[in-house]
Amino acid sequence: MKIAIACDGKNVTEHFGHCESYRIYETKDGKITDTRIIDYPGHRPNFLPTFLKEHGADVIISGGMGETAINMFNESGIEVIVGAVGDAETVAKRYLNGDLVTTGTVCREHMHHDECESQ
Repeated sequence: MKIAIACDGKNVTEHFGHCESYRIYETKDGKITDTRIIDYPGHRPNFLPTFLKEHGADVIISGGMGETAINMFNESGIEVIVGAVGDAETVAKRYLNGDLVTTGTVCREHMHHDECESQ
């Protein structure tokens, strides 16, 4: 399984569409076996779900994400977890341990810091 986390530095970004990079954690038997960083390729309609699927992502984790993006990821077979905060590797381990669940934080407009809301 591969876990993609939208990041600013080593931390989970507040909004998926404004991240610096994605950290891709390859896992086996509930453990992280490899990590790589992919630079954010820029925003284009319908692009990012395909881009991350091509990198093998099974799940995407972010602080917040727009409703359209969530739907596109789900249609691509990629699980979406939103509402995550903190160090990306710690968040990935929490997900693997079953301790991380989505909060339902949905960004309704193209806004920034603290402007996403829970459903």
